[in-house]
Amino acid sequence: MPQEGSPTFKRLDGLDTLRAMAILLVFAYHYQVFVSGTPTFGWASTVGWTGVDLFFVLSGYLIGNQLFAGIAKGKALSLKAFYLRRLLRTLPNYYVVLALYFALPTVMGGKQPPPLWRFLTFTQNLGLQPGTAFSHAWSLCIEEQFYLLLPLVLLGALHFGRFPPKRAAGFALAGLILAGIALRCVLWFQYGREAGDAVYGYYPNIYYSSFCRFDEFLPGVGIALLKNFHPRLWERVTGWGRATLAAGVLATAVLFSLLAKYYYIDGYGYGFAMTGFGYSLMACAFALLVVAALSPGSLLYRVRVPGAASLAAWSYAIYLSHKPLAHIARTQLKPWGLGESATAAIITGICLLGGWLLYRFVETPFMRLRDRHHPTNFHTEAGTRTCQAGDTLAGEPAR
Repeated sequence: MPQEGSPTFKRLDGLDTLRAMAILLVFAYHYQVFVSGTPTFGWASTVGWTGVDLFFVLSGYLIGNQLFAGIAKGKALSLKAFYLRRLLRTLPNYYVVLALYFALPTVMGGKQPPPLWRFLTFTQNLGLQPGTAFSHAWSLCIEEQFYLLLPLVLLGALHFGRFPPKRAAGFALAGLILAGIALRCVLWFQYGREAGDAVYGYYPNIYYSSFCRFDEFLPGVGIALLKNFHPRLWERVTGWGRATLAAGVLATAVLFSLLAKYYYIDGYGYGFAMTGFGYSLMACAFALLVVAALSPGSLLYRVRVPGAASLAAWSYAIYLSHKPLAHIARTQLKPWGLGESATAAIITGICLLGGWLLYRFVETPFMRLRDRHHPTNFHTEAGTRTCQAGDTLAGEPAR
């Protein structure tokens, strides 16, 4: 099976660019919250939390594409193979960082993390209070829950009938997105406003909640469905690459502007519209960018941004390690009295280096082990190994 960096391994530059953009947004936001206390990176610091939403959309597409590509060819999905591949992809980096948090809590952030079983069962995000150690693992918990459920849903659909049923899949995705919007709208009345300190329940019950964020994977899943089961329509859609890119950029810019002004309003609380509809609309805007990244006529598809492929490859490792590394670096640099720009440059470099080391010496060996022993998510004939379309087309999901 082609390995990343080998001559036969093909990456899509547009997806790498989006993945790199996602980790940069997350870093800019966390730098403001946990290091500088000010929007050091401008608008990216203010709306950088949406980088997680972009990761969710990318994961929805990439995992959906891997599964649907095989199903569309009549292959039989293997739950054992799928789960082993996902565990070998995500657990090694996660366990290394998790072990450091429990072994060196003071060094890693100065706070005790939640109980270990919450991390091991990927339920740490449920009812999570902000400010706890390794709190940023909440998004990984939601992704792991998504990885657990999606293949089960697909096997159920295959068992009870032909997949995908005409129109039903699209209606189901739309219905689930509307359900996520409805749930957030209802919960906003209880946790959205500052009056009575209600907003202290916003993060545990809305922002970190699997039930309030699951719908952000669905636009990506919808793209994968369209690509693999409606090839003629997909060809037409990807033929509008320039228009799709323009629409995605415009929608993203408008939503960034609205989120910056109305997501949280001082003296009032979280905006109702931004809470109820903002997450889903942001995911749909990012989905337009994903389609543009897959459209040959789009600049996002055709232009290779220098450094994006490396950032994309390291993004998962950077995501897990950047907060403790930034905390350690800030503590060590504080007595030096450096300026804000110099401090930001040094801390950024340290986080990049730490992410690369984790990627190079932990993630990469396990990825090679995975591809050697479990090269596909599907059942294969005895003695044969096949490389699935989703692996060679776009590489691995970012997180």
